[in-house]
Amino acid sequence: MRTHIGLLLALLATAPAVAAADYVAIPGGVFVSALALDGAAARIAIEPFAMRAEPVTNAEFLDFVRMHPEWQRGQVSPLFAGPQYLAAWQGPLTLGPDARPEQPVTDVSWFAARAFCASEQARLPSWYEWEYVAAADATRRDARQDPARNQDILDAIQGSTGARPGAIGQHPADVWGVRDLNRLLWEWTGDYAAMFPNADARVAGAGPSLALCGGSALAFADKNQFALMMRVAALTALKPADAAPRVGFRCVRDPPGE
Repeated sequence: MRTHIGLLLALLATAPAVAAADYVAIPGGVFVSALALDGAAARIAIEPFAMRAEPVTNAEFLDFVRMHPEWQRGQVSPLFAGPQYLAAWQGPLTLGPDARPEQPVTDVSWFAARAFCASEQARLPSWYEWEYVAAADATRRDARQDPARNQDILDAIQGSTGARPGAIGQHPADVWGVRDLNRLLWEWTGDYAAMFPNADARVAGAGPSLALCGGSALAFADKNQFALMMRVAALTALKPADAAPRVGFRCVRDPPGE
C-alpha cells in the first residue's frame, strides 16, 4: 500500500494545482493538549504554519477530481476509497441538491483528502495543530475553560446529528481568522490513526506522530472537553479508506523553506 501512496503523491506533485485558497498564518506556541499521555496533560510545542481559513468545499473538490480523474467516484482504487466515497454527489462530476457547491465536501476518504492537499502544495494538519487552532474563539487564543463556549459548541454538534453540514462561512471567524472549525463537521488530520492503539494496522506510513499508545491513547486530561471527545470517538471508528457524511477536511502549509 505504501508503494501505491508514494506513486500517487509523486504524480500529484507534477500535476496542475487547484485554484489558490485562502490560508491564514498561525504563529507557533506551547500548547497543553486536552489529550493525556500516560495520565498527564501533553504539553506540545507547535511550530508556525498556515491553515485554510475554511473547509474544502464540494465546488473545490469537484475542480480537483476534474483535474485528477483517478480520484473520481467510480475511478478511484478501492484501496483508497470505499463504496460511500462522495455518496451525496449525483454523479462523478455532478454535485446535486444534497451536495451544494458552498457546503464542505464530506464522504471523502483520508487518502483523497491528503491527495487534494498535496495538489495545492499543502498537507493535512496534525491532530495537535488542529486542536491548537480549535481552542480559540473570536477573541481568545485559548477559550477552552469557558463553560458557555464549550456548551455552545456541544449544542451545535448535537443539534446537527444526522444532518449534512450547512454552508461554510456562516459563523464569525476565530481570533486567527479561521472559520467553521468546531461546529460544522468533523475533519481528517494527517496523523489521526496514531491517536489510537494499533495505529500501524490502520494506515501504513502514518507514523507515531502523536506519542500516544496503549490503553492511555484515548484518555483525556480535560474532562470538560466533551465536544472534543465526540470528535475523537468519531475518528476512532474510521479507517483511512472510509468516508462519512459529516467528515471533511482542510489543509495546512508549512512556512517556505520547510
